[in-house]
Amino acid sequence: MPYDSPRDLPDNVRNVLPAHAQDIYLSAYNNAWDTNAHPDDRRGDDSREEVAHKVAWTAVKQRYSKQADGRWRASD
Repeated sequence: MPYDSPRDLPDNVRNVLPAHAQDIYLSAYNNAWDTNAHPDDRRGDDSREEVAHKVAWTAVKQRYSKQADGRWRASD
């Protein structure tokens, strides 16, 4: 289901992403959730939720990179 705010995101997202990256994740997740409502909208056998999470992480990775300590920092 879509998330209403960053505080509703899963712990594994909130605990490692800075606030701006959480906003990106939230927006991308909710958009992917809306656009992949029907199985015919998705490739493969991934669930709607799995697709939305993959899209959200991809969006974050466009602007942030994971550091050695597991946290994410804006890319240079």
